[in-house]
Amino acid sequence: MSQPPNPPYGDPNQPYGGANQPPLPPQGYGQPAYAPAPGGPFFISVLGQEQGPIDYGSLAQMAVSGQLKPDTPVRTHESPNWFSAKDVPGLYSDKEWLTTLLLSIIVGGLGVDRFYLGQTGLGIAKLLTCGGCGVWSIIDIILIAMRKLPDAQGRPLR
Repeated sequence: MSQPPNPPYGDPNQPYGGANQPPLPPQGYGQPAYAPAPGGPFFISVLGQEQGPIDYGSLAQMAVSGQLKPDTPVRTHESPNWFSAKDVPGLYSDKEWLTTLLLSIIVGGLGVDRFYLGQTGLGIAKLLTCGGCGVWSIIDIILIAMRKLPDAQGRPLR
């Protein structure tokens, strides 16, 4: 008795193409594919003094809470070279703060600033209400100027 040939695209009974390939992680509609956290512990320079080691999760919490500014010098334990915290992948949004502020000032009443940040539902609501008759637009300008408005993933702007 002969064995049936292997299917050319993997075993249809196994998820994502066979037993030799690991299954892909589930992702919801519109959810970004997050890369694994970059290299080990980090060190930050505050007022010329090195602080650390700090793991990636703590570094992300510091960025969201405002304790870590985008221009704060950071380095990994593997490298003696310092770089800006905004250059750590996934720590800050890929959206620029100044671009968001200018969009909010110029065409914020049409919701373009919210569309730019990836907040499509709020952008549509702002468009349909003409920026909440101007009140919502003013509030957004203030929030963006104070760096209190994150992108759709909750990350602070660059």
